[in-house]
Amino acid sequence: MRNPPIAKQQPKILSIHGDERLDNYYWLNDRENPEVIDYLNQENAYKEEAMASHKEVEEQIYQEIIGRIAATDMSVPFFDNGYWYFTRFEEGKEYPIYSRKKGSLEAAEEIMLDGNAMAEGHAYFQIGGASVSPDNQWLAYSTDTVSRRQYNLFFKNLATGEVLDKYIPNTSGGAIWANDNEHIFYTWKDKTTLRSSKIYRHKVANKSNKSTLVFEEKDDTFNCGVSKTKSNEFILIGSYSTVSTEYLYLDAHLPKGDFQIIETRRRDHEYSVDHFGDAFFIVSNWEAQNFRLMKTSVKKTAQAHWQEVIAHREDVLLEGIEIFKDFYALSERVQGITQLRIKTWDGQNDYPISLGEEAFCIYPSVNPEFDTDVIRFGYTSMCIPNSVYDYNVKTKVATLLKQQIIVGGYDATAYQSERIFATADDGTLVPISLVYKKGLEKNAKNPTLLYAYGSYGHSMDPYFSQSRLSLLDRGWIFAIAHIRGGQEMGRHWYDNGKLLQKKNTFTDFINCAEHLINQQFTNINYLTAMGGSAGGLLMGAVMNMRPDLFKGIVAAVPFVDVVTTMLDDSIPLTTGEYDEWGNPNEAEYYFYMKSYSPYDNVTAKVYPATLVTTGLHDSQVQYWEPAKWVAKLRELKTDDNLLLLHCNMTTGHGGASGRYEMFKEVAMEYAFLLKVIS
Repeated sequence: MRNPPIAKQQPKILSIHGDERLDNYYWLNDRENPEVIDYLNQENAYKEEAMASHKEVEEQIYQEIIGRIAATDMSVPFFDNGYWYFTRFEEGKEYPIYSRKKGSLEAAEEIMLDGNAMAEGHAYFQIGGASVSPDNQWLAYSTDTVSRRQYNLFFKNLATGEVLDKYIPNTSGGAIWANDNEHIFYTWKDKTTLRSSKIYRHKVANKSNKSTLVFEEKDDTFNCGVSKTKSNEFILIGSYSTVSTEYLYLDAHLPKGDFQIIETRRRDHEYSVDHFGDAFFIVSNWEAQNFRLMKTSVKKTAQAHWQEVIAHREDVLLEGIEIFKDFYALSERVQGITQLRIKTWDGQNDYPISLGEEAFCIYPSVNPEFDTDVIRFGYTSMCIPNSVYDYNVKTKVATLLKQQIIVGGYDATAYQSERIFATADDGTLVPISLVYKKGLEKNAKNPTLLYAYGSYGHSMDPYFSQSRLSLLDRGWIFAIAHIRGGQEMGRHWYDNGKLLQKKNTFTDFINCAEHLINQQFTNINYLTAMGGSAGGLLMGAVMNMRPDLFKGIVAAVPFVDVVTTMLDDSIPLTTGEYDEWGNPNEAEYYFYMKSYSPYDNVTAKVYPATLVTTGLHDSQVQYWEPAKWVAKLRELKTDDNLLLLHCNMTTGHGGASGRYEMFKEVAMEYAFLLKVIS
């Protein structure tokens, strides 16, 4: 086999706080440089040759995965404003078809968007949003053909089928209709930083794409967005940073009016807003780490007028609220498990929906109707495929509408899931969710994949994956480490895994790996790990700290050059993330993040076999971070273990588009793991 490509070294000294860092591969930060593209192509060619022995296995796994997908499929229709809406897939086609039927599911189908026809001629294609006007006559929709999450916004007359000969570029993808059926509000993104920074009003009937600026978020640590209350009475503009939010509101019938503030932003106050009757309902962390529910009159919105509806609870995290005419549903998290709690406005009922399992994920689904006794929710677990239920709050009966189809059959009883706890360095108990084929012996020889994320308060719940079956059916264990930095165990779980406590995320993961070994599930010759984006940072940090624990690592679109990226405020996301990672322009944060930044801590030692993936057009983690990291690992590592870089030259952070195409990289990752363990 050919030797791996060696990137040239072009030393660059980066200095701040009296400290110097040598970066030999800084030059890779230029996607317009032919030499950079040539290097990435060399890495791709080397990866293909290195994986040649498992190419058949990779294809077999890919065929297994797509073979489980129903050739034709349709979402569960939902009713909204006189129409049933659904998406569907046709056999052999990659993209969804957006449709509706008037009044009845027996009515004729009206195809609003055919993603397959729209995707022709594009290497990447994604529909960002599709929003119908209140009078059902117009569709505002958006598309991305580059994979940078910069969407072009279009308008279609649903009566005539005509798409207007204009579009609005560089939006976040969504469009919110005013109740006059003439105006929409949308979010504009900064072309360099990709920060969502401006809200515009646009009159659809105008021949030009000229719009009126109604709001600008000038604080570059904040993003902004626009939405509509479920009641359809108010349009909301939200500004949000990691630790604070601010909302403004406008009567949806008066789109040219002035937005009014609900509560002025202040540091460490986060809140969200919905509307019912004459009140705004507010989920707030004001003097409530795990959040509480408040309400206030729409005429007096300042915090001084807020009244408590549900008090703060030390053992329950309040994540959201879904409002209906006679009841509301609370999305909660109790001892790390999601819960959907029903409460009637008259106070007569207060109970969680229960389907009998111990570890699961339950969440509100699409619920546009306001005057109904039924809430639709989604449900899944490590063994139970994604399911959609309608739950009648009066009869307390849950009706299964659809469960994810697994072609070829699927027997949930053939698999076992369990929840165990590892002990962290500081004595904290860290949950681990596992799933494996029944009959597995705890003989310390089971190939195991340990997965985690651990940032932004994003919780990794025990979810089902049909692609994962290709590992489980080969005798693998799949485990999720619910490490700090997520929010599984409450808000404190997040607070204790960011900023100057970020290393808890990494040591928690190491402790989980050690626990799996100590409990005889696996050993260091059979244990692998995977994480993506901020989870890729986790992989890089753990590789530096305890490379001996893992036989193989998959780092997907990894955020590994933490210090350099966080010092460059021209890069997308940087300024808005100071409250997640810290601002390295301040010495305390600089030296702390430098102490764990994967790229800055590569040294001459043995590393596990590693597959690193990225996309040339990645908008979240720029491709040069993983490319530089691989180059530095090649320079310094002292082993002969595989080190592969896969750069998708046509996609971004989310990988390939299309319901089948997206699984090619999954099959590649699984084949790599099988190769490493074989």
